[in-house]
Amino acid sequence: MKLEKIISISGKPGLYKLISQLKNGFIVEDVLTKKKASISNSSQVSLLDNIAMFTFDKEVPLFDVFENVAKNFEYKETISHKSTDAELRTFMTQSLPEYDHDRVYVSDIKKLAQWYNILHKAGYITPDSFVKSEETTEEEPAIAEKKDTKKAAPKTEKASTPKAKASTSSAKGAPKSTHRKMG
Repeated sequence: MKLEKIISISGKPGLYKLISQLKNGFIVEDVLTKKKASISNSSQVSLLDNIAMFTFDKEVPLFDVFENVAKNFEYKETISHKSTDAELRTFMTQSLPEYDHDRVYVSDIKKLAQWYNILHKAGYITPDSFVKSEETTEEEPAIAEKKDTKKAAPKTEKASTPKAKASTSSAKGAPKSTHRKMG
């Protein structure tokens, strides 16, 4: 599954795919409806590829959590994000048994279920989606892990989502994005 171009836009429901860059923004496409829209450079976006879930000893990339959910639900839709808190916690325990109960909030689990179901409906969740590239060597994950440990201390987001940890980064030619840890 390629999440590097899939984003969540603060204040807009659903998930979007980055299509192209404009002078002062970006063209995005809703992954379900395929409707295109433009967003400004000042829009707060979260790249799904940069989101991770807290466990007691590490942070698990959202891609890996989606893979666990897909396997547990046989690549079908999962529970609704509108399920009860208890059902959502049970779902999370099935999907990521070692998740940190204190740092992963029910609101994070709701987003996980909602995003998974959106990606499933859009055709991103299939058994082939999670096949690892043959180019990956055993050395590469260790290198990626080392890079993760050099991150700057996370900053909290605006008051609208005080529970999420985030640090903002922007590069020339890339949208402003928040590197978020769910929880």
